[in-house]
Amino acid sequence: MEIRLRGHHLLCLLGFRGMGYSVEFSANMRVVYNELRDKPKTLITIIGGPDDLCACFPKNAEQHCENRSVYEHDKRILDKLHFVSGMTLPWEDVIHRVRASMQPEDINTLCYTCEWRSYGVCEAGVRTINQGDWMPPL
Repeated sequence: MEIRLRGHHLLCLLGFRGMGYSVEFSANMRVVYNELRDKPKTLITIIGGPDDLCACFPKNAEQHCENRSVYEHDKRILDKLHFVSGMTLPWEDVIHRVRASMQPEDINTLCYTCEWRSYGVCEAGVRTINQGDWMPPL
């Protein structure tokens, strides 16, 4: 299985604890999270727009997957991790790069436009990775 992910979702997955925009979105996020958690060699392809997680964004909600601010969010994260759109790599390499390149407090700068930032889960996710731990079970 190969999973297509945009830049900011690389970090969203580290902070995912079951919350989401809808039941369907959260269920899809859970499937992807568990796949990556259980199979760290799963290949991911970094893409420059809506990805496999955006596919389940609620149709009746204000669409933001194509907003300029979301693309800018993706770019900030890809730049920080030294990744580019089009790369294909195992998920475990993303984890190693986060461990080498990020501190938990970077979330406040990189993700300042994100409505989920105030929950602190992404910061906690990066902290967990930096402590040498893996993605926790949901």
